[in-house]
Amino acid sequence: MSSVNMNSLMAARNAILNQNNALKDIAKSGGLGGPGQTSGPTEVAGTDSFSAQLTGALQEVNKLQADAKEEMRAYQMGESNDVAAVMLAKHKSSLGFESTLQVRNKLLSAYKDIMNMQV
Repeated sequence: MSSVNMNSLMAARNAILNQNNALKDIAKSGGLGGPGQTSGPTEVAGTDSFSAQLTGALQEVNKLQADAKEEMRAYQMGESNDVAAVMLAKHKSSLGFESTLQVRNKLLSAYKDIMNMQV
């Protein structure tokens, strides 16, 4: 594996670890619009933030899939001969899609549980 691919892989790993730490800090402080917050404009901002984060995550997965498609196209056309980069892009795309699918399943399950609650 070339040093460029290893550097980009390490940078992606560090970015994921930083995001994980940020999410842990948010969880410890009660989160955005969470139970520790008072009602008012912060709840609306928390809702917008969740929507924006979800949209951003979906756009990132879409970008990963487009990048993987472009890498495969370049390899098939003979513009690139780096099989490792193609496989890495394909794997990143697959992981992003699987994560999105799992989040969708959890949200759907939570929605069904809420709808089946008796008031």
